[in-house]
Amino acid sequence: MRIQLLSDLHLETETFAPRPAPGADLLVLAGDIDAQHTKIDLFRDWPVPVIYIVGNHEHDRKDFDQTIDALRERCHRLGFTMLHREQTRLVHEGRKIRVLGTTLWNDFELFGPEGVERSMRAARYFAEQVQCATRHGRPMGVAELREEGVLCRDWLRDQLTNPAHRSDQDDATLVITHFAPSLRSNDARYPVNASTASFCNAYDDLIPHCTLWMHGHLHCRHDYRVGQTRVVCNSRGLASKGEDSDFQPQGVWEI
Repeated sequence: MRIQLLSDLHLETETFAPRPAPGADLLVLAGDIDAQHTKIDLFRDWPVPVIYIVGNHEHDRKDFDQTIDALRERCHRLGFTMLHREQTRLVHEGRKIRVLGTTLWNDFELFGPEGVERSMRAARYFAEQVQCATRHGRPMGVAELREEGVLCRDWLRDQLTNPAHRSDQDDATLVITHFAPSLRSNDARYPVNASTASFCNAYDDLIPHCTLWMHGHLHCRHDYRVGQTRVVCNSRGLASKGEDSDFQPQGVWEI
């Protein structure tokens, strides 16, 4: 199966005209497509199936849970498969591919338990000044976002490591997240510091349990291996800031 991967298009401010990649069998939208949600409709009538993962900016200045519900309804109307701590299975040319999808967020344990408090302090600007999401009328602060991250982490770990969730019929496992699973996905233009824990997680031990892990969030590109597993990020980022220099709008990756 050949997969076209797009993320971090930020169509709320950026101009981008998506085109299907020749030979692709699946389109993955790995989050931060449009903070206003409406331009997700650009992918209507896409010639191949579309899997959608919610990014962090889709929640900007909105109720957190209502955003999930609204995006699920929109994806249903467009015929997309939205995965929010959920799995699906695809069959392509006789091969069965298990797909696990979650935003992932952060547990802020990138630098171990001793670094959590410092990393959470560094995340306050993003949570309180940029995202400004709410839940039941109350602000979603860093602690609440960490709770989401722990839920995602524990769900994904269980799905990948618990034999009860695996099938002998599966030929491959694809994991799709918005946030990154490893410090290896850090943007090399920026130093590694407490803020890095708002982008990357330390889940390198989980990566070998899948065949391919696709993510977004970092406004840069990555293609590396952890053991036999390939990790790919094809995030466009902000072209207005030159972040799209090696973005592959019609790139495809195989599983």
